[in-house]
Amino acid sequence: MKKVIVISLGGSLIIPEEINVKFLKEFKKVILKNTKTHKFVIVCGGGKTARKYISALGKFTQDKKILSFLGLSSTTLNAFLVSAVFGQDPSKINYENKFLKKQLETKDIIFDTGTGYRPNATSDWAAAEIAKQLKAEFINLTNVSGLYDKNPMEYKNAKFIPKISWKEFDKHAQKIKYQPGMHFVLDPTTSKVIMKNKIPTYIIGKNLKNLDSFLKGKKFKATTISG
Repeated sequence: MKKVIVISLGGSLIIPEEINVKFLKEFKKVILKNTKTHKFVIVCGGGKTARKYISALGKFTQDKKILSFLGLSSTTLNAFLVSAVFGQDPSKINYENKFLKKQLETKDIIFDTGTGYRPNATSDWAAAEIAKQLKAEFINLTNVSGLYDKNPMEYKNAKFIPKISWKEFDKHAQKIKYQPGMHFVLDPTTSKVIMKNKIPTYIIGKNLKNLDSFLKGKKFKATTISG
């Protein structure tokens, strides 16, 4: 039986500034060559598209619900894009999570829009909820290679954390104040879902060799969040 993996594909990887075609080609290659042993549910983040729209609308309103809906629309757009990269029909993308188990009986790769508003939540939260439903492992694919004790993009001496408990990670996450369009390694609401449901979680960076190694059971660099 194939193992089900839920991937939250960070918008920062899909569209850091412009759409990262090179990355998407490599991502497709890695996923497809691992479908003999795995099935995938992929939720896409909003990335730069979401932040540009939210920044512009923020000049007119500070209503977090409205701003968040705009971000969610960007995640749907990116899901359409990436599903089409995989040769799927974007018009048939998944909106109803209650049908996921049935769909996985016949499909190896499902793209989920991650839509559905919840206060202070992101596409990572949507992916974690799916992992909870499917009792699957959860991979957060983002633009940093894992969790650090401080922002590695700002501090050269930031220390990499290879493993952390759900409880300790949640302590880190709860210090973050949510704002629509902000970039998190994992947001506070997602952290609660992971901890409460004891979901094995891996934060893996943009070097897709690590994702491939993880799927093949080989040594990989990432932060593991577990018991």
